[in-house]
Amino acid sequence: MTTFLQLHLLTAYPPACLNRDDLNRPKSAVMGGVSRLRVSSQSLKRAWRTSEQFEAALKGHVGTRTKLKGVEVFERLTQSGIGEKDAKEWAQAIAARFGKLKGKKEDKPLNDLEIEQLAHFSPEEAVAIDALADRLAAEKRKPGEEELNLLRKQHTAADIALFGRMLADSPAFNTEAACQVAHAVTVHRAAVEDDFFTAVDDLNTREEDAGSAHMGEQGFGAGLFYSYICVNCDALRDQLGNELAGKAIQALTEAAATVAPTGKQNSFASRAWAYYALAEKGSRQPRALSLAFMKPVNDYGDGMLVNAVQALETMRDNLDKVYYEGQALASRKLVALPERAEGSFHELLGFAADCGGM
Repeated sequence: MTTFLQLHLLTAYPPACLNRDDLNRPKSAVMGGVSRLRVSSQSLKRAWRTSEQFEAALKGHVGTRTKLKGVEVFERLTQSGIGEKDAKEWAQAIAARFGKLKGKKEDKPLNDLEIEQLAHFSPEEAVAIDALADRLAAEKRKPGEEELNLLRKQHTAADIALFGRMLADSPAFNTEAACQVAHAVTVHRAAVEDDFFTAVDDLNTREEDAGSAHMGEQGFGAGLFYSYICVNCDALRDQLGNELAGKAIQALTEAAATVAPTGKQNSFASRAWAYYALAEKGSRQPRALSLAFMKPVNDYGDGMLVNAVQALETMRDNLDKVYYEGQALASRKLVALPERAEGSFHELLGFAADCGGM
């Protein structure tokens, strides 16, 4: 039976623009017939995998997602004394193994070294590419066909193992994501508001013009978000091994609870930790608890923070009651409210990591 780790988080953000749409406004969704604020799973995953916590915990086991690997190889070759024509030809041969290359562009000489789609390179692949480039430069020759077999099906990139990768031109080297991440949505009705702002010229003496030097408008919203994450622990162990899988799960859990998306942080300082976290593990089919918030949570009784926790735990208990005779999954939780503090983040991280085989 497959072992799943499920994480449920409640995080409150003050006025913010964490994740923008094509109109430069906070993303939103309609749920339960009312408008909510939303943060996409793509935004959350990028914030987590590029965070200092994730990088420090998994040093040497984090991949690089880029279109520019061919440009990087070209620069490495030219810096080693290879002429631009040969360097470009050899770099194109290497980069093309990871995806179709762009065409030539008059105003961008290295455009045909870029991969059309973002490619996720594992540390092992990056090391192999650098070693090949150095060997070609030292021997002053183009790469052989066998040397261009740079893709690795087995690797130790924790972010690729967690979130997957797709190589359209080399599907045999795709990695199925072991982790599923839901879009975070507010547990209550929420509206996008507009912030009208101005900027003043410091050298303006106001003798002729007392107006602002710049005016603008920025959408924002505030809310209490529910986030859900599901990890297939067996798939992660198969890819990374027990020890590294455990480290990856622990790093993911820590980042998910403490790292905010980076959108407009300098303007809003909208950093927050989850005030509620529930980690569950077992072999049951996973289920999110977003249904708890189909009816928007309101600020009645003990307040929205307490009401959101109560709604989530009631939904969990009711599902356990009708499906499993009230038998709950093994779990750990933490609650940090003005009125009470319960649980331990350290203990929750250990519980989650053990699911990875530590």
